[in-house]
Amino acid sequence: MLLEGKVAIVTGASRGIGKAIAQQFIAQGAKVAFTYRSSAEAAAALEKELSAEGGTVKGFQSDAASMTDAERLVGEVVEAFGTVDIVINNAGITDDTLLMRMTEEQWDRVISVNLKSCFNLTKAVMRTMLKARSGSIVNISSVVGVQGNAGQANYAASKAGILGFTKSVALELGSRNIRCNAIAPGFIETEMTAKLDADTVQGWRDAIPLKRGGTPEDVANLCVFLASDMSAYITGQTLNVDGGMITA
Repeated sequence: MLLEGKVAIVTGASRGIGKAIAQQFIAQGAKVAFTYRSSAEAAAALEKELSAEGGTVKGFQSDAASMTDAERLVGEVVEAFGTVDIVINNAGITDDTLLMRMTEEQWDRVISVNLKSCFNLTKAVMRTMLKARSGSIVNISSVVGVQGNAGQANYAASKAGILGFTKSVALELGSRNIRCNAIAPGFIETEMTAKLDADTVQGWRDAIPLKRGGTPEDVANLCVFLASDMSAYITGQTLNVDGGMITA
């Protein structure tokens, strides 16, 4: 029970990687507050599922791109659970197209949901963590933020921005025993990738040294480590979960 007694906020947890993180955190003894934007049915199902397993969990509808929502979320979580020890900034979207066709709206929306959301929730939770003189913040970036990707200029910029933000937060808050790290997942197989052409997906698998796509649990396991006291001397780092896709 690596997270026993800890209170965690996981954003965008109604499906995929966020759902796996919430599940693993409950399994490791944490109390989990998770957010969703519009998937009320999926959120209710997850809350019921994790509660049935004996976990303390509550879903909150919240727009990650809104500072007002972030501040309200932290207030409600502190009221419900007493504190916040861990934040997983996982909420994110894609809106892919070549730069020459990309609209300002497509750019702004992806930057706002993916990058500004990290600023919103980190700033909103700071006072609680500073008062406790402890905390772990984990920002979910992407290998696309490390190396870029054609057709994803907005997504790549948002995920690269997370890496710089993570390092800066680690430098600012380290003296207060608040750690901040980033995870850069590679090709992770979720409900979304299951809808893609099978030959395309297999081509991606074949190009990965470990010859498989990652699972949401692969990312969730690293989140458990970075959220726990096992990583007490690790901050300001980016850890790739990509099967060896990036080796430099």
